[in-house]
Amino acid sequence: MVIDLSAELRATEAHASDPERLRLAFGHACVQRIRHLLEDPGVIRCFEILTAHLAGRIDRVGLAHAATEAAALANHHQGSKSLDGVGHAAVSASYAVANALSGRASQAADYAAYAMVYGSGGYGAVCDPESFIPEKLWQLATLRELAGPHHGAHGAA
Repeated sequence: MVIDLSAELRATEAHASDPERLRLAFGHACVQRIRHLLEDPGVIRCFEILTAHLAGRIDRVGLAHAATEAAALANHHQGSKSLDGVGHAAVSASYAVANALSGRASQAADYAAYAMVYGSGGYGAVCDPESFIPEKLWQLATLRELAGPHHGAHGAA
């Protein structure tokens, strides 16, 4: 089963009244699902800024600063010294935050899916494409829900 979330996102954005808000909200939803995997307090704070922006409490300038900070933090994450993949999950989760803040929803979703699979199945699970299907299906359903009732299925699944 192939789930082309990028194509679905592009089709959804084409009909959205505010494509940027849709991208930010979708990225936020993907990160919220893997928030428990975030380790770095700075990355968590950046994610909270995205939450505040979506609630109208932080402006675009604050969002842009948080995006820059989150990218720097993700690029310097120490990763994992163990083979269980938990540190890799935190790295992927950090990149999910950075991408969500930058409005790169498709990339945020991909990193969130990697974080979920790393976190639940360890390092070996990411080599099995089937491991990603439950998360991608959740993401697809969430995107469609965020797009609202006027969005029809575009056949991405």
